[in-house]
Amino acid sequence: MFGGAAGGGKSEAGLAGFAQYADIPIYKGIIFRRTFRDLNLPGALMDRSHQWWDNTDAHFSSTDFKWTFPSGATLQFGYLEKERDKFRYQSAEFHYIFFDELTQFSQTQYTYLFSRLRRLTREALYDLGIDIDIPLRMRSATNPGGVGHEWVKNRFIGSVANPVNHPGRLFIPSRLEDNPSLDQESYEESLQELDSVTRAQLRMGDWTADSRGGKFHRHWFLSEVERPSKLVHQIRYWDTAATSAKPGEDPDYTVGLKYGIDEQNHYWILDLVRFRGTPAENERMIASTADMDGKGVDIWMEQEPGASGKHVIDHYRRNILPGFTFRAHRVTGSKDVRANPVSGSAEGGIVHIVVAPWNEPFLDEAANFPDGEHDDQIDALSGAHEIMSKMVRINEASKKATQTYGYQS
Repeated sequence: MFGGAAGGGKSEAGLAGFAQYADIPIYKGIIFRRTFRDLNLPGALMDRSHQWWDNTDAHFSSTDFKWTFPSGATLQFGYLEKERDKFRYQSAEFHYIFFDELTQFSQTQYTYLFSRLRRLTREALYDLGIDIDIPLRMRSATNPGGVGHEWVKNRFIGSVANPVNHPGRLFIPSRLEDNPSLDQESYEESLQELDSVTRAQLRMGDWTADSRGGKFHRHWFLSEVERPSKLVHQIRYWDTAATSAKPGEDPDYTVGLKYGIDEQNHYWILDLVRFRGTPAENERMIASTADMDGKGVDIWMEQEPGASGKHVIDHYRRNILPGFTFRAHRVTGSKDVRANPVSGSAEGGIVHIVVAPWNEPFLDEAANFPDGEHDDQIDALSGAHEIMSKMVRINEASKKATQTYGYQS
């Protein structure tokens, strides 16, 4: 694995790794990103490959996203957005596999692709006129952070107490200073806009920077299950803020967290939206989100204390969300204390998160809570968990009453 800090030349390393053997006729490679959008971003791997090879005799197929070189060697681009996507490659074979941003993948996706590393024997290669040992290589590059932070760290980085002692798991760190072709000064200025955790991860390659808050750890939320098999109930919980962002300011967000529970009483963070706007803009976004969720998803909103809080709730009930099941939630205690129940459930392995683009900002905030710059997403999670866990207790009490007295309470 290569990387650590941002700007060290990870994309170039992935392409160059394949190009070492692009003159061998049967050589096959594949490069993975988590989503196709990640592959196709400006400056990302697929775009970078066109900068390298468009003016050569290599040919790119936009149908299957594959380069074919004059020798016959091929380099394909793939993605594993869902856990089951790994099975698309169950009949394929490659000599070179490269995972870009490995911490965005699950461990099972990564380890499954080892089964796709295959080659002919030396004798069979010789019969084809190839007098060279073709290496089988699994390569990756990444920064710290992401949904796979913990397993990647354990596999390649380890700790002082438990260092990685495996001859096939080499980690080659890199820093911004190792890439002389990058405008380091301007990139350094860009990184200063990040929160302290993300900046430590991307600038210094700090693998310990994801747990400074202490209340939550990234790996508590991770699950190899892409989605729950059956959800018993779903709610959307809103933590509102009515402040639009102004230049130089970093106000709170309005956050809507969709929370569900499955038949095993495991909790699921299903969706998360956040935005900053005027009260009218927030109202439109909340109404639009309700329409997308549908009337089967109950809506809860944190009620601020005092008469103004009651007025806001009444306004949403009458004017913004008529026809939806809408309820107010009066909170008590500090944000830190309110987060304790969901923190305990997450540590116990019963709070999961679906893989989605909003994962990274949420996990960053969770890892830095309560000392981070923002806590809106965790506030919404704490409120949603309180509501849902009460429903669980009521449901369990109802079942017990039915079993004991033969009727539902």
